Amino acid sequence: MSTNETRHQTTNTVAAADVPQPAPALTPEAVVEQLRTMRGQIAEVTPLTPAQRATLRNQSRTTNPILQASINVIGALDLVEQAVGQPADEMRQMYDEANRWTAAEDELRTMLNGIAGANLIRRQQIALVAGRAYSISSQLARDPAHAVLVPHVQEIKRLKSFGRRKKATQASNTPQSPATGTPVPAAPEPAPQGSGTSSKQQM
Repeated sequence: MSTNETRHQTTNTVAAADVPQPAPALTPEAVVEQLRTMRGQIAEVTPLTPAQRATLRNQSRTTNPILQASINVIGALDLVEQAVGQPADEMRQMYDEANRWTAAEDELRTMLNGIAGANLIRRQQIALVAGRAYSISSQLARDPAHAVLVPHVQEIKRLKSFGRRKKATQASNTPQSPATGTPVPAAPEPAPQGSGTSSKQQM
């Protein structure tokens, strides 16, 4: 190998080393581990029920200009600060943190939506292949030469039939309106005897 060829090969090797290599894809288990580690490093993580979340949203429906003006009121007079029990500087810091954490919320929500979407596509692809496998196996099982497929096809049929019966039972247990097909609320219990109208008749 000539000196020029050696120099050219060395240059290509160095150039390839300078190109940033893509990071290896994370497994689901690695993602869970990293998320748990990150959650432990966040100062405040407070899970809420849907009812609690709705209540807090209703109580915090105030525009940013009103919040800022209200914080300024706290710092305008010591009596106001003493009455609310929070210094204006601390409220400004809390306000700033709340705004900054919305960026983290959006990023996590976007990541969750992306992961859920990708997993939904995986499930849909699996379902398509599974349905195709069942259809092909059902046809092949008719041939005695492929008798090994018969118990597998029968088991899938049994599971499908069981699932349909379960759905039918759940639907029949829910009373529905004949006109709209929507669930009908349960009828109120009859009033106990001796109350309401009967007492008026005695009067």
